[in-house]
Amino acid sequence: MLIDTHCHLTYEGLAPQIDDVLQRARAAGVRRIITVAEDVGDARASLKLMNGRPQVFLIAGIHPHKAAKVTADDVSALTDLHHARWSQDDPLDRVVAVGEIGLDFHYDFATPDQQEAVFRSQLELARETSRPVVIHARQAEERVCDILTEYPPLSERAVFHCFSGGPELARRVLDTGALLSFTGVVTFKNAGPVRDSARLAPADRILVETDAPFLSPEPIRKMHPCEPAFVVHTARLLADLRQESFEAFAATTTANAERFFKLPEE
Repeated sequence: MLIDTHCHLTYEGLAPQIDDVLQRARAAGVRRIITVAEDVGDARASLKLMNGRPQVFLIAGIHPHKAAKVTADDVSALTDLHHARWSQDDPLDRVVAVGEIGLDFHYDFATPDQQEAVFRSQLELARETSRPVVIHARQAEERVCDILTEYPPLSERAVFHCFSGGPELARRVLDTGALLSFTGVVTFKNAGPVRDSARLAPADRILVETDAPFLSPEPIRKMHPCEPAFVVHTARLLADLRQESFEAFAATTTANAERFFKLPEE
């Protein structure tokens, strides 16, 4: 059994067929799914979607792409969410992390200074709520690592989602205490350096995810949208790379996810 530790169930390609998506995931052996909200409005939609679906958990934060438009009300609302001050009709006990947060210097939706300010405010929120953080870093990994070292309480409480770098970068991330999470990118033909990183990741610091509806893995890369059931293909390739049985690798990554996100016993 597997856990898809990062997807976006509120996206247009998945939300309208959510029960079928969850049924296909269960049939594939994916027993729990963690969806990610990129802003406050997305968090509200995610909580509504989660009602009556106890296998779905939530990571909520403000994505670096949204940093230029963040208001004081947004920050206040996100703080209230992570302190469980939203409506008690919502499944607030299944909010498990702050994310995805970080820096993205590939796009210019927000300036580096705007992104860093929003990033730091959410690291503070994670620290005060004792929640882990899910990191988005694109062409900004070194800067993100530098910032994380300023937050010792978050050591070993961060995961770099959709890790797509080579071994040198992987070692830099691991040196901060963070985990590495791999998507279907690791299955792509041109992803040799990413596979090298997956081989060196310690057994207790590796996770698997889809980032659905994006990044469908081989051998179904042309199938869209990607969905949580597809994480099985990524996990099988990673198990082969690491010369482990699929069953052992699935058990390891599931245990890692349950520990990292403090998921309750089923």
